[in-house]
This record gives sequence, structure tokens and C-alpha cells, in this order.
Amino acid sequence: MSLFTILNGPNLNLLGQRQPEIYGYETMADVEASCRKIAEAAGHEIFFAQSNREYELIDWIHAARGTSSGIVINPGAFTHTSVAILDALNAFEAPVIEVHISNIHKREIFRHHSYVSTRAEGVIAGLGIEGYGVALSHLIGRLSRSS
Repeated sequence: MSLFTILNGPNLNLLGQRQPEIYGYETMADVEASCRKIAEAAGHEIFFAQSNREYELIDWIHAARGTSSGIVINPGAFTHTSVAILDALNAFEAPVIEVHISNIHKREIFRHHSYVSTRAEGVIAGLGIEGYGVALSHLIGRLSRSS
């Protein structure tokens, strides 16, 4: 049994309420339930968290070092601004997958740049909350292939 870390950045606590025409009507609880179902079906566990505070995301990334087999991260707006999150991810030894609910490349130009993408093995954007399941399934499959 392995642990996977799933982290969510600012304003994602409002998922389902904030701009549903962009982000949909599903909530963070829906995302977590979906990810737990995928992990449990494969015999794994997840640590799932959301914060509007950069330092908490960094602390959770640090805590994942040596304990987590991979990170799925939707950094929210920190995607475009946080060198500190990038530095924390660079200190994490296992795979990282970056997820965005919307297609950031079809949105405002400032959203096109991601600091996290320079560390991530893969980026999933525009698949709605299903992107989390794709990312987690990829990490689980990768772990299975390496065992």
C-alpha cells in the first residue's frame, strides 16, 4: 500500500460555487471522493488537502518527502506566481503531476505560464475534475510498473 498526496491551492475551496461556467458544479468533496475511490480500488491511500495559504502547501509538499509515492497538485493561482512551491516540489523525490480544471491555455495570457510545469512530469488541463483521476491513475500505474 502506498500513499499519494493530492494538493489544491487558493480558491479551490469554492469549487462548485465560483465561476461554475469555467470550473463546473462539482465540489472539492466530489474531487476527494473520486480520488479516494480510485486509490482504494488499487489498494492505496491518499492525503488530500486544500489551502489558500502558500506556506501550508509548501509544508504538505515537505511532509510528502519520503512518505508519498507521488503528488497530484492543482496550485490554483500559485501556478503562475510561486517559485517557493516550485522549490518545494524540486526537493520532492517522486513524480509530480500538475492538474488544472480549466484549460489555462485558452484563458488570460498570464495563466499560460506555470512555474510548476517545469517540475511536473505531466500537465493535465481542461478535463474538469476528471483530470485528478487521470493524474492519480497515472501515478498508480507508474508505481505498479516499477514494482
